[in-house]
Amino acid sequence: MKIWQILFCILLGALSCAGDSSNDSAASPDVFLITIDTLRADHIHCYGYEKIQTPTLDRLAEEGIRFTNAFTPSPITNTSHVTIMTGLLPGNHGVKDFGVMLNPKHVTLAELLKRLGYQTGAFIGSVILDSRSLSPGLNRGFDFYDNFSSPAVGKSRWGRVERRGFDVVQRAEAWLDAHQSGAPRFVWVHLYDPHDPYEPPAPYAQLYRDHSYDGEIAYADAALGNLIAYLRKRGRYQQSLVVVTGDHGEGLGEHGEQTHGIFLYDSTTRVPLLVKLPEMRMQGRTLAAQVRTTDILPTVLDILGVTNDASLDGRSLKPYIDGTETDGRPLLGETNYPMNFGWAPLRSVREDDTKFIEAPRPEFYDLKTDPHETKSLYEPWNPAVQKMRGELKTLGTLAAGTAANAGTVSKQTSDELRALGYLHQRDDLTSSSVAEPSLLPDPKDKIIEFNLIHSALLDVDSARFAEARVKLKEVLRADPQSSFALGQLADIELKTGKFLESAQDWSHASELQPGNSGILFNYGKALKSAGDDRGAESALIGSLKIDPNQYGARLLLSEVDVHLRDFDDARDQLEAATLIHPTFDANRRLAEVLLDEQRYADALQLLQSLIKQRPNDAHLYDLLATAYSGLKQAKDAETARNRAASLRVGSKNN
Repeated sequence: MKIWQILFCILLGALSCAGDSSNDSAASPDVFLITIDTLRADHIHCYGYEKIQTPTLDRLAEEGIRFTNAFTPSPITNTSHVTIMTGLLPGNHGVKDFGVMLNPKHVTLAELLKRLGYQTGAFIGSVILDSRSLSPGLNRGFDFYDNFSSPAVGKSRWGRVERRGFDVVQRAEAWLDAHQSGAPRFVWVHLYDPHDPYEPPAPYAQLYRDHSYDGEIAYADAALGNLIAYLRKRGRYQQSLVVVTGDHGEGLGEHGEQTHGIFLYDSTTRVPLLVKLPEMRMQGRTLAAQVRTTDILPTVLDILGVTNDASLDGRSLKPYIDGTETDGRPLLGETNYPMNFGWAPLRSVREDDTKFIEAPRPEFYDLKTDPHETKSLYEPWNPAVQKMRGELKTLGTLAAGTAANAGTVSKQTSDELRALGYLHQRDDLTSSSVAEPSLLPDPKDKIIEFNLIHSALLDVDSARFAEARVKLKEVLRADPQSSFALGQLADIELKTGKFLESAQDWSHASELQPGNSGILFNYGKALKSAGDDRGAESALIGSLKIDPNQYGARLLLSEVDVHLRDFDDARDQLEAATLIHPTFDANRRLAEVLLDEQRYADALQLLQSLIKQRPNDAHLYDLLATAYSGLKQAKDAETARNRAASLRVGSKNN
């Protein structure tokens, strides 16, 4: 074969490969899922809101398909996102509280696309979706999941509990730059900016000075615009499948709810949904049928031509896009969040024209004549009410099983939740022992208290303790039995050095909830800070009788025992703590107690094992020197002291 024939064959093969690559790209487009937190559909320009400019979302609506009546089943961020990622209702995927692990039997969209050869990356804007703490399991299927630093660095909320939209997008773009060729990409970008507190950066703070929530949306739109421009510049936008939605809405004062999580009205459950197809097929279409965020996963798979045999609550939206389906789909909604405050959970069914909300005082609305849900027409004998009540049986019982499914989070994570204005069911400051939801207060009667509590939590995070006190005392005037408000107030007094006042508030809270181990633990902490070791010992022992598996309570009780010179009990508490959670800190404290008891040989053995874990810990060498001195091993003690000094010098130099 002549050289030109060989070159021709090589060129022909290259062209053939290029053609195959193009076909593969068309068959397996990049998929971008954009979730914008706390985004009301009726506050976007392309949804008819004239007070805002959202050019990116508007253009996506022009180049894609706009669903005008899309709804989420949950007004809570992690719950609603798990619904999007699994195509399941909260009652089926089980993530109804912060820190609940997503059951591995529920396959995520990322896992499904990973099986198809996709490279997968997730970029989150809030610690509430961190897969190591508040949203465990949500990272399944992602090659890279951009969690927050642990522990979070710095006092600012930016980078500690929240990231600005442009930061999130830049992180996503950097990952995309490193994954330019080869397999298609699935990228999830979560923009948290519209979530309260509303603090848009310049120039949006000035442009929307009277509507800061809108300013946050406009800023998030600009951040998304940066990502879309990036994709256009690299020639990836045209072929990509882009889905943009909100996880839930925002109350903005409707029905008295300033934020979200408590109610199931449209203000917090209606979200935007935009779908831009590859090659911008069906662009500019507007579809009015009622759809759900549970429908997103099966829609993505259907558009990609993927068959999924899993049993899902959602169904593909492709029949609407193709025009073969027009009727709306019923929405089942629920929120357990009120139970964190000792109030009843809510459940709902929404049809195209009616909505039923199951509550201690049930509600029923005709959405045609009353779209803002202002006048309940509930009558128990109404056939529509009875039908919708039947549909709610698919959600199961929200009573006794709720607390058992509560998430377990660390003290640091509890603080992060409060910094975002949230609590969870196992928070130290609150719990409800009432099993039957119908016996709990109706959230409608508690919404003013909720708004004050939520605002107070944000005040505490910003060290505005005086403002937080005023709000919590207002809650207590409205409800003197609110052990939660008392606990928050007591926590503020503890933070600001008012230890006796803190102890008094915790004492009152423990009288209101005598079986609450968390309240007794905090009561003990306040008494210890006030110098009442005997009182602290009694409170902590009482707390551990209720819940013996409290790591923090055992550590604190060991400190109290040391002050009381009861070394035997201090050692017992620390040994029990290491059985609960064998951490370095508990073992170091145990070594210190052994030294206080002059059990130098036992302390030496424990310290030597700890130094293997942390060979550059100067304090351990100080303790080691004490142990050697007690054993009359002066040379070894001197070596340990020198090592401690050397480590401290090195630390200063670094």
